Amino acid sequence: MLILSGQGNPGDRYAKNRHNAGFLLVDALHERFRFGPWRSKFESQISEGTVGRHKVLLVKPQTFYNETGRALSKVLQFYKLPAHDVTVFYDEIDLAPGRLRVKRGGGHSGNNGIRSMMAHLGEDFRRIRIGIGHPGDKSMVMPHVLSDFSKTDLEWFTPMVTAIGDALPFLLDGDDERFQTEVLRLAPAPKHDPKQTARRTGDD
Repeated sequence: MLILSGQGNPGDRYAKNRHNAGFLLVDALHERFRFGPWRSKFESQISEGTVGRHKVLLVKPQTFYNETGRALSKVLQFYKLPAHDVTVFYDEIDLAPGRLRVKRGGGHSGNNGIRSMMAHLGEDFRRIRIGIGHPGDKSMVMPHVLSDFSKTDLEWFTPMVTAIGDALPFLLDGDDERFQTEVLRLAPAPKHDPKQTARRTGDD
């Protein structure tokens, strides 16, 4: 079994926030691939299904964003799975809107949800970073991520969600590079203000 998890905060108040990009993506996969009903377990919402030849467990931790690792550690313990079988989708302010990066291992880059996962699971899980852009001022980061996706955001986010679903078999087969290439081919990132790029810490 492979685990696809999203990062986000539970509750209607946060449902459409940029910080809930991971939850929104997992919800879309749940609908597209006709997974089973959501169940409350392991401090999470979980749902089982299949994508091609792969058995998949979708997970939405209900511990709030910064404690994601606590919930996922319970999932792994129950199913006796290694961190290597986990893929987490989450928002990334240091990527331009509509950009996507896939990597396994590495640091947390200041993301407290990833920090929590590293503390509970180690580093050997796959990360799918979805760029939401930086507001340009450090003091505006929290208002930015805890605000809803704008109409302009949805012009790139909605096609990206569809593209991720189209390319998902490559990811589940372990071909991360092909997955990333396909997503960006099917849903090219919008052009962005170079001034904003200069204010970010970098795309990679």
